[in-house]
Amino acid sequence: TYPDCGIACAQEAERLIAEHAGELAAVIIEPRVQGAAGMLMQPEGFLPRLRAACDAHNVLLIFDEVATGFGRTGKLFACQHEQVWPDMLCLAKGISGGYLPLAATLTTERIYDGFCGAYRDLKTFFHGHTYTGNPLACAVGLASLEIFEDEAVIDTLQDKIAHLSALLEPIAALPHVGDVRKLGFMVGIELVADKASRTAYPWEDKMGVRVIGETRKHGVILRPLGNVIVIMPPLSISPDELSTLLAVTQAAIRTVTEGRPSG
Repeated sequence: TYPDCGIACAQEAERLIAEHAGELAAVIIEPRVQGAAGMLMQPEGFLPRLRAACDAHNVLLIFDEVATGFGRTGKLFACQHEQVWPDMLCLAKGISGGYLPLAATLTTERIYDGFCGAYRDLKTFFHGHTYTGNPLACAVGLASLEIFEDEAVIDTLQDKIAHLSALLEPIAALPHVGDVRKLGFMVGIELVADKASRTAYPWEDKMGVRVIGETRKHGVILRPLGNVIVIMPPLSISPDELSTLLAVTQAAIRTVTEGRPSG
């Protein structure tokens, strides 16, 4: 997995791309953070090497920034952390601030031109959805983008990211927290039965479910991915609300893993 493999991750990706280049149309990846796998962070330098390997074998590179885009990692898009640009960029969620479902796929001129030609060539991209270009969703998306620009959301987010990092330090020190993985406002807190050996809790213990059940008693709704507690606060959260969120999370972890009474 990313946190432990170091540069071997990139080497393995390069090997697989070279081995399967003749049958590989594209590589798709969540850049920098593999969210649904438990907030796994890619090592520095991984994306540039992946881009180079795809270029060397004429393979398209697709970034799924549905979760990581629009400020979630501290930059507008996660790929900006290493200045690596994909051939296709998949966007959703933050593009409309979550108020209405909206998604978009961005691509390069090279790919776009592949669908251009005489009508008889049938190069048209024959695909669409009933609500494609929904004017209400698009209006919400435009309003959200205006807020990003007018309120300098990415710039003002940096202090909150630093505040979040400080609040995570005591959580990382808890005896049953094996790892805290974070980039911007994407956090995964991994619960373990034994910190020294990173021994995982058995699935049947449902530790993640129990922890988020405890936070709900105090008005905080979180989501677990197995034994990983996911924290992805809204970008508009206030510093005080962020402090409350992390204090409740810390107390819930201690209550469940150490058998402490809930306060």
